[in-house]
Amino acid sequence: MSAERGNIDPLTVEGFGEEWAAFDQTELDATEHRALFDAYFSVFPFDSLPPDAEGFDLGCGSGRWAALAADRVGLLHCIDPSAQALDVARRRLGERADVRFHLAGADTIPLADSSQDFGYSLGVLHHIPDTEAALRDCVAKLKPGAPFLVYLYYAFDNKPGWFRHVWKATEIGRWTISRLPFGLRKAATTVIAATIYWPATRIALAAEALGANVSNLPLSAYRRNSFYTMRTDALDRFGTRLEQRFSRAEIAKMMAAAGLVEIAFREDVPYWVACGRKA
Repeated sequence: MSAERGNIDPLTVEGFGEEWAAFDQTELDATEHRALFDAYFSVFPFDSLPPDAEGFDLGCGSGRWAALAADRVGLLHCIDPSAQALDVARRRLGERADVRFHLAGADTIPLADSSQDFGYSLGVLHHIPDTEAALRDCVAKLKPGAPFLVYLYYAFDNKPGWFRHVWKATEIGRWTISRLPFGLRKAATTVIAATIYWPATRIALAAEALGANVSNLPLSAYRRNSFYTMRTDALDRFGTRLEQRFSRAEIAKMMAAAGLVEIAFREDVPYWVACGRKA
């Protein structure tokens, strides 16, 4: 079951529901969880939020970010178009009085316009057919001056040309794997995590230990992550039907068009994380 069809891709929503049911993030080490959270939220101004701030997590999935974000705000609305994903988040967070759950997409957010003190959407809007429209719908819910944090897959615009060619070659695998039944998707992407992600990250670690700059080595960003995270992200990367990528300039343009100002980007992985304030 998913939210009423609008600016969503139903098969992509279904796939993420299956993904979060299989990888509910309860096996993620607490230290790694915190490190990932701190990276994504590094440009988010928690300290400037009002006391008892109310805001939303658009595309909450398993609730892995909400579990830590809720500790720093007054009320957090967890929104997802997949009932299966929302059930996973409820199991994790449902006992909390400061969290509420909504089955909805970006274009059906059940919150009043100009009512929220903050919002964020991490790794979600690039899986929505009209990313720019979804961004506008999120910003519409914010009060003037409220911050919005977004993470969108980058177009490797800060990487050399050969890196982009490697990515294009992997698109054939994603197109094929993402159309398999879930059990086969999970099995195939676990093999990818074991035979590609894991060896590549060991090479990056060894090169780094020798003093090399590993920033342009494929998958080097995962060199300190667990195999659990690699399995999750391999499924996310190769098991998802709809994926879009944007350059930093394109993201800044979309954010400005949505009504955000004071836009700031994280200058390190993950690319691209950016935060702006509603004008």
